Amino acid sequence: MRHLLMTSLLMLAASVWAEPAIFSNADGAIRGYDPVSYFNQAQPVKGQPDITYDYMGATWHFANTANRDLFAGDPEKYAPQYGGYCAFGLSKDYLVPTDPQAWEIHQGKLYLNYSVPVLQTWRQDIPGYLNKSEANWKTKTLEQ
Repeated sequence: MRHLLMTSLLMLAASVWAEPAIFSNADGAIRGYDPVSYFNQAQPVKGQPDITYDYMGATWHFANTANRDLFAGDPEKYAPQYGGYCAFGLSKDYLVPTDPQAWEIHQGKLYLNYSVPVLQTWRQDIPGYLNKSEANWKTKTLEQ
């Protein structure tokens, strides 16, 4: 019984500390777009295949080495929320891929959405959707 209890506690601790998944495809995290470009160029810019940085199990691409170095110095500042999954989809408790063109920086954080029409819906109640997304993201990261 004691062994079973210890095993259960270790599994619970491992799930609490599991890193959340990053939305990634063959092009890399967030479809190969440079996450820093959203902040310093106010637009998504496709990253270069030879300028990369590995973070949280995914390969991130950058338009230039300066952006890569900024990201490497503070990835939590530049990485999209919810691992790059759709902020609106997460409010409905779904992990949905995103379109790098459907983006918003809200209170200093990058959020991506499935499409531009979904982004427009999300913008109608950002605080309300974020409350739901935050709660669902916590549940999903605990499940891993």
